[in-house]
Amino acid sequence: MNEAFLSKIMDRYGDAVYRLALCRLQNKADAEDVYQETFLALFQQKDAAKWADERLKAWLLRVAMNQCADIGRRRKKHTCMDLTELPEFSGDDPYGYVDLWDAVSHLPEKLRTIFHLFYGESCKTQEIAGILNIPDSTVRVYLNRARTMLRKELS
Repeated sequence: MNEAFLSKIMDRYGDAVYRLALCRLQNKADAEDVYQETFLALFQQKDAAKWADERLKAWLLRVAMNQCADIGRRRKKHTCMDLTELPEFSGDDPYGYVDLWDAVSHLPEKLRTIFHLFYGESCKTQEIAGILNIPDSTVRVYLNRARTMLRKELS
């Protein structure tokens, strides 16, 4: 794989990988480690340049999920970061996104991850099922549970 291809893929999917890692781990340093390890794994793939965009995105998100799991196993305790530290959440918030994503950060990890992939990364339920290796119906149930919990917390 050449560096130009890797750079192009990092530009296209890097934010999605980083946001997913940040959502899962709630720690900037760990999310940066996941980002780096995910794209290092891509660089080591010989035939990745031949993959379709959807397959490549799903593969990257799956690798990021595995990296998050590895970090979670290694570091039992990690601090939750305040979402107001992120540049996109600082300043005025006329739509209430800070409150929403703060509530999302309090969801259980499996619900938070699926909610983020569905709403934050615009993945379809079938894509999420493939990334997480769970049935499509389970994804829909978890999304429903997350919405119910968020309604209770935000009302």
